[in-house]
Amino acid sequence: MTDFSYQLYSSRNYPPLSDTLGMLAETGYTQVEGYGALFSDDVDLGALKAMLSASGLTMPTAHIGLDILADRPARALEIVKALGIEAVFGPFLQEADRPTTAAGWEAFGRTLAELAKPVQDAGCVFGWHNHAFEFERVEGELPMDLILSASDTLMIELDVAWCVKGGEAPVPWIEANRTRIAAAHIKDIAPEGQCLDEDGWADVGMGTMDWPSIMSALRQTPCRWFIAEHDNPNDHKR
Repeated sequence: MTDFSYQLYSSRNYPPLSDTLGMLAETGYTQVEGYGALFSDDVDLGALKAMLSASGLTMPTAHIGLDILADRPARALEIVKALGIEAVFGPFLQEADRPTTAAGWEAFGRTLAELAKPVQDAGCVFGWHNHAFEFERVEGELPMDLILSASDTLMIELDVAWCVKGGEAPVPWIEANRTRIAAAHIKDIAPEGQCLDEDGWADVGMGTMDWPSIMSALRQTPCRWFIAEHDNPNDHKR
């Protein structure tokens, strides 16, 4: 069974990073997932690698921004090589950049397929990490389906809770797209009216998600990385 990973974005409000990595190692994690702020130009990638190694952690997956992938692919490959990353996921589209038609989403999928090529040529998996908007229908179509239709080599890091927030039942979607899921974000949604100071998110297993069914479906896919996340915890150690 693949070890669970931890999305470091969950601890962005709890510096320093070295303390977070030590906490994760003590908790039993062996893997983490990186996100954009960790890869800014002023970050010493060698020092970050050493910090991970000192805590007994690896970073097999990472979110790298579309700006870097599009405009500075050499930087993306530098990040991949320095940290031993095996899978890169595009993380987000600002609202102003989101297509408003089915054809637009298909075109975005083709753009992702082009951005993927240098990363894939370096031996990495490349995919897209969803939020709710990719599961909100446009002209009767799911943007996530349109993105994946652009290329057989594009994968997805399925954020299951955002899928639910977008209005899609996750298990049927997972079953229909079982060959395209490389990783999954494992996070939970609080019951209505609870955890308001945490933006309505819950600790995994303490919310409304049907994890036995979801995990059973994910285990039937190529999903290799299961990444725990909480978008705004008031206690990241908990």
